[in-house]
Amino acid sequence: MEISIFALIIGAIFVNNVVLAQFLGICPFLGVSKDVKSSLGMGGAVLFVMLLATLVTYLIYHYLLIPFNLGYLQTIAYILVIAGLVQMVEIVLKKIAPALYQTLGVFLPLITTNCAVLGVAILVVQKDMNLLQSVVYAASIAVGFTLALVIFAGLREQMELTGTPKGMRGVPIALVTAGILAMAFMGFNGLVPLP
Repeated sequence: MEISIFALIIGAIFVNNVVLAQFLGICPFLGVSKDVKSSLGMGGAVLFVMLLATLVTYLIYHYLLIPFNLGYLQTIAYILVIAGLVQMVEIVLKKIAPALYQTLGVFLPLITTNCAVLGVAILVVQKDMNLLQSVVYAASIAVGFTLALVIFAGLREQMELTGTPKGMRGVPIALVTAGILAMAFMGFNGLVPLP
């Protein structure tokens, strides 16, 4: 079944959100979502890394691993590519935006172990997407990740200002809120056909 680019974008951002429906990238979702500014920075870094990682891993898979019958090295090759790209992003951010680099701090290396980045690289191969669909899908997944992160950060900032019961402060209320947010995104099911 051929899916349109529009359906792919809407499906990746809302219907099949990488954090709230596929449960990939939960670690940065919970760790960086304490304020909106950090969430936007992390979302931008994930967008950049996810686009590059998907593009590079697609090319490696189709023009190196498959022609030489090395498909079994897919996961290892992808992890190495993602780790290298994260190091590159870290160096670039340190030079261009030191304030953002300081804000992200320890969370920037989390992109290396962010299973959402690796998951998207593997999903585009499993779903047999072409290069254009792969790049659009990766960008849409990153936008959906950022959207979920920013909404959750805004909710957490608001919860800091309200009277949360003592036993629910911190992680418990964050997990309950994440669950409710995931249920809210389930309302988009059926909006577009999924790939």
